[in-house]
Amino acid sequence: MRLKRILIIGTIFPVLFSIVLFFGILISGEDDDSSNSYSPVYSGMNLSADVLKHQPMVEKYARENGITEYVNVLLAIIQVESGGTATDVMQSSESLGLPPNSLSTEESIKQGCKYFASLLSSCKAKG
Repeated sequence: MRLKRILIIGTIFPVLFSIVLFFGILISGEDDDSSNSYSPVYSGMNLSADVLKHQPMVEKYARENGITEYVNVLLAIIQVESGGTATDVMQSSESLGLPPNSLSTEESIKQGCKYFASLLSSCKAKG
């Protein structure tokens, strides 16, 4: 009987210890990445410095289109589409029916914000 208890405790303890350790690491929230490639406003988003340099322009055109609450999404689109390094950073020339990479950086952001706003409007209209 005593051997059975020791065996049960010996089996349960490592499992419980692993669970506690897992959640301890999960909630510690320490950032091991010491690079400064994150915006203080959008911390937690993995945005490169190349993308963040476009943030003021994205904020400008988001404001013009009434979508300032989506700046983080627009920056994420730039990160995914070009990493912030292409001229047509949002790859938005295609939304105008133009060949890929036809727009300058500012034109790309302006059109990307306008197109994104039109998609949001369309979605809201359809419920």
